[in-house]
Amino acid sequence: MPDASPIAIALNAAERAPDAETAATLMRHGSMRLLYYAPKGSDVQKPHRQDELYIVANGRGTFFCGGRSAEFSTGDVLFAAAGTEHHFEDLSADFGTWVVFYGPEGGEH
Repeated sequence: MPDASPIAIALNAAERAPDAETAATLMRHGSMRLLYYAPKGSDVQKPHRQDELYIVANGRGTFFCGGRSAEFSTGDVLFAAAGTEHHFEDLSADFGTWVVFYGPEGGEH
């Protein structure tokens, strides 16, 4: 039976997802989940059980992860290992990012 998951998702469709502000799940395969995240105001996320990549689709800000910080803008890629405290600050009004969770719970070693 063919997989019913989409093979492509347009950025403008992700931006219109009803729960993009809290992270809309758009695609799944095995351990991988693709979400679109566009928080407004503050970012109050908690550490996650899987490793994750953020691919910044729009905007800029500062990413805090594991006691370090990095400024970022559109097109940049950010990484947070499973279980690591992380969040975004100083976000531009147009900020939105693809989020890819992958691998086993507890992260890859």
